[in-house]
Amino acid sequence: MSLPDLATATVAGLRTLLDSGEITSRDLVSAHLDRISRYDAVFGAIRCLAPDALEQAEESDRVRREEGARSPIEGIPMLVKDNIDVAGLPTTGGALALEHSMPMLDAPIVAKLRAAGAVVLGKTNLSELANFLTEDMPSGYSSLGGQVLNAYDTAITPSGSSSGSGVAAALGYAPLTVGTETDGSITSPADYQSLVGMKPTLGLVSRTGILPIAPSQDTAGPMTRTVADAAVLLAAIAGPDVADPVTAASGGVAEALQNLVFDVRHLRGARIAVVQSDDADFPHAALAALRQAGASLVDVEMPESGHEDELAVLHYEFAPAVDRYLAGLGQDSPMRTLADIQAFNLEHAEVALKFRQVHVDTALAIDHVAQRPAYEQTRARDLAFATESLLAALGGNEFLAFTGASGCSWAARAGWPSIVIPAAYAENNRRPKGLMLVARPWNDARLLQIAYAAEQAHPVRRTPFQVNPAIFRNL
Repeated sequence: MSLPDLATATVAGLRTLLDSGEITSRDLVSAHLDRISRYDAVFGAIRCLAPDALEQAEESDRVRREEGARSPIEGIPMLVKDNIDVAGLPTTGGALALEHSMPMLDAPIVAKLRAAGAVVLGKTNLSELANFLTEDMPSGYSSLGGQVLNAYDTAITPSGSSSGSGVAAALGYAPLTVGTETDGSITSPADYQSLVGMKPTLGLVSRTGILPIAPSQDTAGPMTRTVADAAVLLAAIAGPDVADPVTAASGGVAEALQNLVFDVRHLRGARIAVVQSDDADFPHAALAALRQAGASLVDVEMPESGHEDELAVLHYEFAPAVDRYLAGLGQDSPMRTLADIQAFNLEHAEVALKFRQVHVDTALAIDHVAQRPAYEQTRARDLAFATESLLAALGGNEFLAFTGASGCSWAARAGWPSIVIPAAYAENNRRPKGLMLVARPWNDARLLQIAYAAEQAHPVRRTPFQVNPAIFRNL
C-alpha cells in the first residue's frame, strides 16, 4: 500500500487508487486519523471525531467491491464545520452552552454526502457562534474549542469562522471540508490558508440543520485544496430542499454541476473586471497569468462598503433564526432559545465569556414587531446597494476579481457566488494571498470553470509544510 501525500492529495487521484484496489477507504481514513492525532494538539482544527469513521469506511469498501462506487467521492474522508448537524455528534457552534446539543438527524447536506459514499471523519472548530457572539474575539476562538491556529503562520489569524475547516484542509486532515459563510467565513480562511473556498449562490445549498446567523445571507460551501475538488463537493451538496424554500430554483445549477467540464481554454475570451486595491501583496502575477491565458482584464473600482445596514440586518435575523433551529432539535435540547444561551453564558461567565457576548445581547434586545418595518427597509437598502455596486463594477464583463477575499462582503450581501483560489505568497514572510472571483447569481458552474482555468494558468499552491517547516520539525 502506497498512500499519496495527504497535504496535496486530490479526490481524482485518491479515486484512482481506490478503484484500482491499491488502497482501501479504511486505509485512507486510518491515515487521516493518524495525521489528525499527530498534528492537531498544536493547531486545534478538530472539534470532535466520529467514533464510527472506520466502520463507515469499511462499508464504503464493501459497496465499492460489491456494487460499484456510488459517486466520485465514494470512500473519501470529509470534515464538516461544527455548526452543521451530524447525527450522533453534538452541534455546538463552539459554545459551552451547546456542548451537549445532539441533533437526531443529519443536515440534508450531510445526508447527501453520506448517500454519495463520503466518510464523515468528524467536525471542525470554528469561531464561536460562527463569529457572531461578540466583537474583538479572535477568528478561530471559541469557549468550547479554544483557539485554532493558522498552519502557514501561527502568528496570524486563521480568519473567518470556518477556521478549523480551513486548517484541516490545508494540513491534509481530509480532502474535503465544508464551511459556512454569512460574510467571509469560507472565503477569508481560504485566502489566509492558501485554499480554494467557495461561497455558492444563496439558495444553491440547503441550510436546514445548520446553526444559523441570518437566513438572508447564510450558506454552506466547500473548502478544499483544488478547484476540481471544490466542484465535486459542491455537486454533492447542491440542490433543492423542501424545508428550505430559498433552494427551490437550484435544480438547474445543481444538474449543471454534475456534468461540469473543465478546460484551461475556458479563460480564452473571458472578460474580468479587476477591482483595484492598494494591498501591498496585490496578486499581479496571477492576473498576468490570466491575461496570458487569453482573458480580457479591465481595471474598475468599488465604492466604500459600509457595514452598518448589514450588521443591523444580521442582528434582527439572528435570534429568531437560532430559536427556529433549536426548536427543531426536540424537547431534549439543553438550550431552547438564544436567550437560554445568553443566560447560560452569564451564569458561567468565567469560562464562557472571555470576550463578552455583544452580538447576542444586541440581537435579544430587538423588538421584532416594532422594528420590522425598519428592518425591511434596511435589508432592502443593503441588498440594493450591494447588488447595484457589483453590477456597476461588472459592467459588460462576466466576472469580478478582488485581491484576497476583499470582495466577500459584496458577494455575501447580494447573494452572489464567489470563490477564492491560491494566488501568491508574500516575499517577506511567505504568508498566503488569494484571488477572489465573483459572478452573477446562479453562474456557479461557469465560475468554477473559470477558477479552474485560472488555477491551472497560475499553479502556485504550496503546503504549510513547505511554507512554514519550522513548526512541524518536532511534531
